[in-house]
Amino acid sequence: MTISAVISGSGLFTPPDSISNQELVESFNTWVDRYNEAHREAIERGELAAKTHSSVAFIEKASGIKSRYVIDKKGILDPDRMVPAIPERANTSHSVMCEIACHAAQEALDQAGVVGADIDAVIVAASNLQRAYPAIAIEVQAALGATGFAFDMNVACSSATFGIQQASDAVRSGSARRVLMVNPEICTGHLNFRDRDSHFIFGDVATAVVIESTETAKAGAGWDILDSRLQTIYSNNIRNNFGFLNRADENGIGQTDKLFMQEGRKVFKEVCPAVATQINEQLAALNLDVNDLSRIWLHQANQNMNDLIAKKVFGRDPLPAESPTILDEYANTSSAGSIIAFHKHNADISSGALGVLCSFGAGYSIGSLILRRR
Repeated sequence: MTISAVISGSGLFTPPDSISNQELVESFNTWVDRYNEAHREAIERGELAAKTHSSVAFIEKASGIKSRYVIDKKGILDPDRMVPAIPERANTSHSVMCEIACHAAQEALDQAGVVGADIDAVIVAASNLQRAYPAIAIEVQAALGATGFAFDMNVACSSATFGIQQASDAVRSGSARRVLMVNPEICTGHLNFRDRDSHFIFGDVATAVVIESTETAKAGAGWDILDSRLQTIYSNNIRNNFGFLNRADENGIGQTDKLFMQEGRKVFKEVCPAVATQINEQLAALNLDVNDLSRIWLHQANQNMNDLIAKKVFGRDPLPAESPTILDEYANTSSAGSIIAFHKHNADISSGALGVLCSFGAGYSIGSLILRRR
């Protein structure tokens, strides 16, 4: 008997604090003015380049972002700090990542109509992990009372779609009956808030989905996973060099390459056509027409990228409902972005309708799922 996989529930945890573009710009520009004054003589001698102000208009034109939710607002907006203040916890307490993962997971479990004990595999898929070991996934497994096995994985912004395929494969093979895939993304922890080109990009959030077989899922609920396609193409255009070997070369400690870095124009030029081509080829391989698509839920990195990808997929300018955006409110939340869009914008779709869930990012990595409403 062939076992099919279903996304039976999704969940979202949104931090209570939000930072507007105006607030972020005021903090950044205060730091710029202080930097330029402190280094005025060196700048006048041509030894250093003066820092340039940011602006709300620049941010919105470059990205479409208007605000972002964050774990800690005060530390980020403090011009003397510009880093979130997240105190370390005792090893006997739940980690921050585990805590927000469990919030998102509970909503996904409730939507699927199951409890933690019904889960026999947990995957935590995120762009950065709080620690190397023990796995955050095993901590989440214990906190929720799940059984079976758990592991962490990282494919940067594509972690969620790659994680859903791993979960789907486990269900289809019979190695797990029901899998919880969670994306706790504390992106502000690896963002350089003193870089004009990227200080506005990321926000914090956690998302979760439950993947199980058609035999166990509630009748008529959720989304059938018809097909998944993954692709990776090596590129240095999005990179973060933070890692356990940093202490082996003291010269690199504290350098900007230990935070998020990207060549934005190159990413735009190279990733957009690759994503659209993958989706179109995937649909063609399944003998599906793009006109059969009700919705695409894209990775929420940049509004200009999403507009171009959606136009290439549909062959026309899509309606807003066909390619929903949450980027303006949440900013880029790495792997969680496409899941937020899916979570908030799928309940209105009728049974039998088709959708594409797609993420893309560092690697380069691209993951796309063809879904059908049950």
